[in-house]
Amino acid sequence: MSSLSLHHLTIGYGASPVQTDLQLTACAGQMICLLGQNGCGKSTLLRTLSGLLPALSGDAYIDDRNLLTMSEKDRSKQMAVVLTDRLSADHTTVHDVVAMGRYPYSSFLGGLSAEDEDVINRALAMTEMTSKRDCFFRQLSDGEKQRCLISKALAQQTPCILLDEPTAHLDLPNRIKTLLLLRNLAHDTGRTILISTHELDLALQTADTIWLMMPAQGIKVGTPAELIQSELFQHAFADEHFRFVSEKGQLRIQIL
Repeated sequence: MSSLSLHHLTIGYGASPVQTDLQLTACAGQMICLLGQNGCGKSTLLRTLSGLLPALSGDAYIDDRNLLTMSEKDRSKQMAVVLTDRLSADHTTVHDVVAMGRYPYSSFLGGLSAEDEDVINRALAMTEMTSKRDCFFRQLSDGEKQRCLISKALAQQTPCILLDEPTAHLDLPNRIKTLLLLRNLAHDTGRTILISTHELDLALQTADTIWLMMPAQGIKVGTPAELIQSELFQHAFADEHFRFVSEKGQLRIQIL
């Protein structure tokens, strides 16, 4: 599988950069959690990589292919994206939602081949959604809807999957199940899975690598254990009402 790398990437809106000169590599087969305060640029980074926002400067590569200069269809063969935006698919079945992931490989006339159907069925099986195949999307619980969208991303057969706050609308059990599912998918399929999340406690227990986005100061990279031992969380989430304390390899919030 391929790795994702950023080369001197500057992101933002118009002439206003949010983060500058980002240089990072996301390894294949890992789940990477992108953490940071609201407004520091997490969603901006994901939307830039997915082509929804133009980069202000720099490049992003899957191996030696520049994502930022690809056509939309070529990019969709390299990177699948699951955003927080609610999918409007009330009258669409789970099978048909997942089948949307085969768009990059379909002909002008559309239609699904036997190979497409096999890919769809395997994607549903990997997310334990086979039994919901013929249900309408609107009939699903929030956790099932998220697994359906993950299935769609898997059906794209891309080396990299980006997810923007995949646990945002979920209760605690489904937040845990979703992050564990994504970690297992990264390990089992060799994909790079990059997640923007506010789930600090769960990210530290499930991520292979943390990308900690500092306000206007780039991204610090490390394993959960490495970052817990540092004081970087205190700097990233600086607030007069609490501080982070490291105790026996765990991160605790102390109210001041």
